[in-house]
Amino acid sequence: MATPNYSYEKRQRELAKKRKNEEKLQKKKQGPGSDDGSQDQASAPPAETGLAAPPAVA
Repeated sequence: MATPNYSYEKRQRELAKKRKNEEKLQKKKQGPGSDDGSQDQASAPPAETGLAAPPAVA
């Protein structure tokens, strides 16, 4: 039977903690007024796609 790789497991736990802390910091940066960033994006007007009609040839 193979022995457990404790250093790998520890590294994975550390990475998970780091990710969680980064997510918390992002939420703090958004400010206390908004729960998540999806509301801000939904209220923004849609961006133009650049599909304008070609110029008319005379």
